[in-house]
Parts: sequence; C-alpha cells; structure tokens
Amino acid sequence: MREGSQINRSKGGQDLGCLRVRPQPTPKNGAADAATFGCSFSHMTRISKTLLLVVCTFVGAVFIAACSSDRSLSAGHSPDEQQPTRPAERVHFPTQDGGLIYGDLYGVGDRGVVLAHGGRFNKESWAKQAQELAKAGFRVLAIDFRGYGQSRGRGQEDIFTAPLHLDVLAGVHYLRDRGAKTVFAIGGSLGGGAAANAAIAEPGQIDRLVLLGATPEGPPEKLKIRKLYIMTRDDTSGAGPRLPGLRAHFEKAPDPKELIVIEGSAHAQFIFGTDQGERVMLEILRFLSAP
Repeated sequence: MREGSQINRSKGGQDLGCLRVRPQPTPKNGAADAATFGCSFSHMTRISKTLLLVVCTFVGAVFIAACSSDRSLSAGHSPDEQQPTRPAERVHFPTQDGGLIYGDLYGVGDRGVVLAHGGRFNKESWAKQAQELAKAGFRVLAIDFRGYGQSRGRGQEDIFTAPLHLDVLAGVHYLRDRGAKTVFAIGGSLGGGAAANAAIAEPGQIDRLVLLGATPEGPPEKLKIRKLYIMTRDDTSGAGPRLPGLRAHFEKAPDPKELIVIEGSAHAQFIFGTDQGERVMLEILRFLSAP
C-alpha cells in the first residue's frame, strides 16, 4: 500500500537594469551654442541608438522564448510534456448489442483512456480529469452509459443489470480503431465494475485498469491486467463499510496490482471534490505513465 507524497514547486525570476542619461551643461554664448548643440545632438543620437538596441534585444528575446514554448507544447508526445488544452469533441459509436453511445473526446496521441462514470454522474463529470490526462499526452474518451444523456441500449431501464461493459468496450474499440496502441480504463463505482467486466470479457483490449471506489463483482482471479485500486478508508454504503470487501477482492486478484487507501469517506468520483483529489489524480497519472 502506498503512502502520500509531497510535491514542492519553486519559481525563479530576473532583474532588469536601468539606463540613465545625464543632462548637458548650458553654453554661455551663441557660437558655443551651435557647437554644443551639434555635439549634444550627436550624443543624444548615440543614446537613442543604444536605447533602440536594448529595446529590440529585449523584444527579440521575449519573441524567441514564446515561440520555443509554443513549439515544445505542440510537438511534445512524451508523457513528461504537456499538450495544449483543446475543447472536447462530441462523438458517438455503436455497441455490440445494437446500442448507441455518446462520448466526449479529448487530446491526441496513441495512448487511449476510457472514463466510465458512476451511477450519480455522467460523462461531463470527468471534464477536469480528462483535460489533465489530455495535457499529459493521453487521448481521452469520457462516455455516457446507456440510459444517460443521449446514449441508449438494451436494458437501460435498470443500470444495475444492463450490460454496461459493452458500452466500455465500444469506447475501447473506438479508440483502437483511430490509432490507439494501448487503451486504459478508469471507472468510478458503477463504472469501475463495468470496466472490470469489460477487461474480463475481452482480454487484451484493456491494458491497465483504475478502479476508483469500486469492487468488481466478477471473479478476481480473471482480472489479470495491471490494476490500481483506490478507496477512502471510511467509504460506506447502505450495507456498511466498503473497504473490507475491496481488501478481500484485492487479496484474490493476481499481480500486478496496487491498492491505495486514502483518508476520508468520499465515494469514488466524489474524492475529486475533496482535499485528496489532487493526490488521487497524481497517483492515476503515475500509474498510467509508468513503463
């Protein structure tokens, strides 16, 4: 079980110098006035040229730095480089059983992530996390399960018995058909169970799995992919604390696997609204970016 980590950030700065111009003495006669004026004008011209050179150098340095920054953002495909923030693209695609799923697509790249929401959420609830993942170089697809938004499909009248894993798989296939070489899934509560069932139903389609406040109902032994389980210590349902059931599942699940228990009682996606939200996002990014 992992412990929390602390991140320190530091900032740097620059000091810019000043250029001072000293006034010329006043001449005492007309002849001297003309001579002094010529010298003074020549001197001021040299100063003007110096000032112009300083200004041009400063502006040029700022322009080069801005261009370099833009190039590093637009060209970076490394997990350590941030991508520009882009608005989500609205997409839709079919499921194996004739349903139609709508999703929001973020980012670019060949590493895909499907976000599966909990029972009290929808695809829009992932917007902040999706943007963070997109900035880290992932192509992210947040889906609405059947019965949510415009998504529809067989059994949508009862989300607890509907084949929601088919909705997750439809999102996975959508990303793979558009160039994703690896696809990860993050599921909160209900969505975590659906993502786990999808991984079991079609081995090899989902490469890594993050279960946020979710204990899958399927056989733990069949969940053979790399897994990260996250739950708050005091997360409770109507039947009692959720953590003991997750621990029992975790013990039976094969490696590779990780379990992170954080303080608090927030359930699944509600964690992002607490002071533990930033830590959870960092753990997810670490897990997905690791070789």
